[in-house]
Amino acid sequence: MGQYFFKLPDVGEGTAEAEIAAWHVKVGDLVKEDQHLVDIMTDKAVVEIPSPVSGKITALNGEAGEMRPVGSVLIEIEVDGAGNAKPGAAKPVPAPAPTPAPVVAKAPEPKPEPRPAVAAPTPVAREAAKPAFATRDAGDKPLAPPAVRKRAWGLGIDLQFVPGTGPAGRIGHADLDAFVASGGSTAKPAGAPTRDAKREGVEEVKVIGLRRKIAEKMQEAKRRIPHFSYIEEVDVTALEELRQHLNATKKADRPKLTILPFLIKAMTKALPDYPQINARYDDDAGIVHRHAGVQMGIATQTPTGLVVPVIAHAEALDIWGAASEIARLAAAARDGKATREELSGSTITITSLGAMGGLASTPVINRPEVAIVGVNKMIERPVVRDGQIVIRKIMNLSASFDHRVVDGWDAAEFIQRIRGLLEQPATLFMD
Repeated sequence: MGQYFFKLPDVGEGTAEAEIAAWHVKVGDLVKEDQHLVDIMTDKAVVEIPSPVSGKITALNGEAGEMRPVGSVLIEIEVDGAGNAKPGAAKPVPAPAPTPAPVVAKAPEPKPEPRPAVAAPTPVAREAAKPAFATRDAGDKPLAPPAVRKRAWGLGIDLQFVPGTGPAGRIGHADLDAFVASGGSTAKPAGAPTRDAKREGVEEVKVIGLRRKIAEKMQEAKRRIPHFSYIEEVDVTALEELRQHLNATKKADRPKLTILPFLIKAMTKALPDYPQINARYDDDAGIVHRHAGVQMGIATQTPTGLVVPVIAHAEALDIWGAASEIARLAAAARDGKATREELSGSTITITSLGAMGGLASTPVINRPEVAIVGVNKMIERPVVRDGQIVIRKIMNLSASFDHRVVDGWDAAEFIQRIRGLLEQPATLFMD
């Protein structure tokens, strides 16, 4: 038997280090070549790293949320044959941890005792042996990834009472399945607090992976960009009639139209007259890159956080093509399958909260872009037209601009141009 040292590869972005987003194996697992081992977070996307060999995992160097240098040994695998470790080679030394900020000294917390795997009871034994809720002491924080916490919340399950079979009692999806199968989906122990009882405790959630990247980008955008916002209401009554008609008469192979393809069409039609808005600002070099093509970012909520897939050359698409790209990219982003190319290079971004869009918002610019347009919810509202009160469908646009590059007058003029195109939708299709 030999030892194979698998080093963190260069994922193609020229970065010196990357973050471990999630492990998909544990020490002792038998893995096959090309099996998914770990997710690595880069500045652009989550990259799935497969195993280069078949063998047994003997060591995992690093925890989720830890930064590792490219070229450092990430995983040690026992393999048939010689492996790639030289005889007598020293065991790789883990990357040094960053120096922590000064904190008030306190006694270290005892490490939890390892717990055996919990097997689901047979149907006959379920009634006689209800799930053992005292899986951890009162006050102990259940360890679980965000996806498991979200799923447990939807099922009405308190993770405090779910046995975890992972390292340090970490709860996985399999543990949640076993807990539900054992009849403990919504059960609580005798004397457990009721819904209206006072709640105690503080949960510590480490900011890692995509959430850390989002936090860093938002902080950098607000720190470096002097934002200003401009909000305008748009009468979309005629546009909605057109959209509903097109959806009712469309071919079966065409996607359902939302408001976004029409907004993309309006923006791509208006942007040639406002080149300073379809731009990226390299403020380190002091250069504004004005783009002829519109690489339209679409802010998309995923189970792990907000990402911005990009519609390449949106100006060359009709509304059906734009709708297809929106659907394709949103699905890829939510499934974690979007490529780095599909998540980079945007020149302007649209953000929408759909039915929860509210009356107005102040979106944060997707740096290094200089503008972002937000879509708020559509509502019926009484308005005055030709001296008469009528009911119209109104939707607000909330846009933010980088005031170093875009003047207020130009921003207002740009939004008014979009408003005119959306209120008279026939003009969207005229040269």
